[in-house]
Amino acid sequence: MLALCVFRQAADAGRSTRVLTKIKGSYILNHMVQYPRKLDAAFGALADPTRRGILERLGRSDAGITELAEAFDITLTGIKKHVGVLESAGLVTTEKVGRVRRCRLGPRRLDDETAWIATYRRMLDGRLNRLGEFLERTREKQ
Repeated sequence: MLALCVFRQAADAGRSTRVLTKIKGSYILNHMVQYPRKLDAAFGALADPTRRGILERLGRSDAGITELAEAFDITLTGIKKHVGVLESAGLVTTEKVGRVRRCRLGPRRLDDETAWIATYRRMLDGRLNRLGEFLERTREKQ
């Protein structure tokens, strides 16, 4: 039986909510898509090249919002939004010092994300190895 899990954005807070799909009189939830929210937040934050650039820049030294905006040629409002996404993912922290909002790398070190990528890589390597073995067997038969 085919099972589907539909996701939709909650209008009130922009959260993903899981919706059960009714198939042939019963409800089924696909557990394969239930990753921790912090994985979603981190991968979402890292999906944008500007945010990755901000992380690289902050890896060299802390910076103010204005410095980041100038470095990336983005408006202050735009850079604040990017920093906000990184901050909500725990990748960046900000602190107001006088009239300047200083940014620095956050406490998260992407350990969970690295583990997920390693698991995915092992799975993919295993599939490719099995494909290679299959091709070898078929070549030998010919």
